[in-house]
Amino acid sequence: METVLVLLALLGLQANCHVINERYDTIVVGLGAAGATAASTLAKSGKRVLALEAQDRVGGRVHTVEFGDGVVELGAEWIRGIYYSPVYEAAVENNITLLKQEYKGSVYKSDGTLGDNVVVELIMFCLQMKDTSPEKPEPLGQYITKKLTAYLEQKYPHFLNDTEFMKELLEIADVLVDGYEGSSNWNDASSNRKYVPLGGSHDMSWHRHGYQTFLDILLKKYRNGPGWPTLDIELNKEVKLIKWPRDSPGDVEVSCVDGSVYTADNVIVTVSLGVLKERHQELFSPPLPEDKIRAINMMSIGVIGKLILSFNEKWWTEKPIYIFQWLESDKERYEKWQVGLKSLSAPMGSNNALTFWTAGDAAKTIETLPEEVLKAKSMEVVRMFMGKNMSIPEPTGVLRSTWFSNPFTRGCYSYDNLLMAEHPSARADLGAPLTDSKGVPRVLFAGEATHPTQYSTVHGASKSGYREAMRLLPDENK
Repeated sequence: METVLVLLALLGLQANCHVINERYDTIVVGLGAAGATAASTLAKSGKRVLALEAQDRVGGRVHTVEFGDGVVELGAEWIRGIYYSPVYEAAVENNITLLKQEYKGSVYKSDGTLGDNVVVELIMFCLQMKDTSPEKPEPLGQYITKKLTAYLEQKYPHFLNDTEFMKELLEIADVLVDGYEGSSNWNDASSNRKYVPLGGSHDMSWHRHGYQTFLDILLKKYRNGPGWPTLDIELNKEVKLIKWPRDSPGDVEVSCVDGSVYTADNVIVTVSLGVLKERHQELFSPPLPEDKIRAINMMSIGVIGKLILSFNEKWWTEKPIYIFQWLESDKERYEKWQVGLKSLSAPMGSNNALTFWTAGDAAKTIETLPEEVLKAKSMEVVRMFMGKNMSIPEPTGVLRSTWFSNPFTRGCYSYDNLLMAEHPSARADLGAPLTDSKGVPRVLFAGEATHPTQYSTVHGASKSGYREAMRLLPDENK
């Protein structure tokens, strides 16, 4: 009887497992900027490549959506630097005009009155200070607060005696700095980050073209292009196991949740740091080495959120950014996530949409709320701040990002925490390939978190994908 049960079990496993006969040179797991760059670079060299994407779309943390009268970005928003940027170069080579984000802003108080525009100046000062470093690492928020205090002592000393003003100013700065750093709280990030910015403007927008255009260009799909002839793309293909031959000359096997199994000489893994944190123990066989596990565990990925509203027509002024300054008495009457709505801006790809940027717990909460609740309660905030002297219409649509709850991202992008000073090789360890007994790379790693100096960006992700593709094309490096 036991023998019969074993045979039935084996037959059941075989029925659920479908080995694909076609063998590839390389399998790429994840088709965001890193995966698309790696796959296209290899395909351009004639390699047979299979890209497996767990979601129903290409792009990863680049996600352009038609909304309002144009498009909006649920993920990456701007091109961060133009010199030596593969993103900017792709736009230029395809004669795509980019637009620069303007930072003209107004301040509104929660009693409906206009606030002091010095708040904009002080917030811009805080954003500038994040790019400077003290001699010894300390929490970024703590460092910026000290710099801001010194600045206020020189220019606006009276603000330092206004406890309520200072508390709210620092809360606003926290949210906006988090948006740049990727941290859920600015004191989670280190003041001594290793990020090296590219030269040129850091706020170029794809506007109505959408950031998705970059992926289309990479994959040769732009303007209805045919794609790369040696690249196969499979969507809705969640990978559950990567089996690699550490001590044998065999193939890499990649098994998917739907039962399909693919084989190749090697695999490039481009999933996010958040996914690796959650699933690395079950994803690789043999398991990852200790130095890579240590890097995964000690590195950080934060949660930045977007809540986007569309309207029948534009009712706001020409200034593209609005800062919401909460009075302490009003904070007590609203939910915590509503009080986390500090910044409202007009996206460049749609004329009749507005975007709330959020971070940390507020961003996580927004991901869980019913759409109607989200719409009603966010509009309560908009009307309280901006509706004193005008009638604000109901929104026609609402969108929100779900980067934290999405099982295929589990966060937005990585940042340098305070532990990085003690482990400066963490990103290099994360990006190092797993080799077999002959030293041949079998499992390679790309993604923004693996770039030592340009993490958290699309161009950094793209460069990491190119790096790993070229690791597999040694003859082209000569």
